[in-house]
Amino acid sequence: MRTTYDGATVRLYHLDSAAEGGAANTLFYGPLDEAMRIAAAQPEAVQDGLFIATDNDVIAWCDLMGE
Repeated sequence: MRTTYDGATVRLYHLDSAAEGGAANTLFYGPLDEAMRIAAAQPEAVQDGLFIATDNDVIAWCDLMGE
């Protein structure tokens, strides 16, 4: 079950698949509502590699936004 309340603590990270083996770079750790604002402000090319991790799930930003 996905955590969906605005104050849920999440990790917003970018998964760089271009680097050998990939690298996960944390952009933000804090409330879901702030993570969503930060993610939405990123360039489209960056958004393609964004993920939001809660205490019990991980979802790609593009999947969350329905793209």
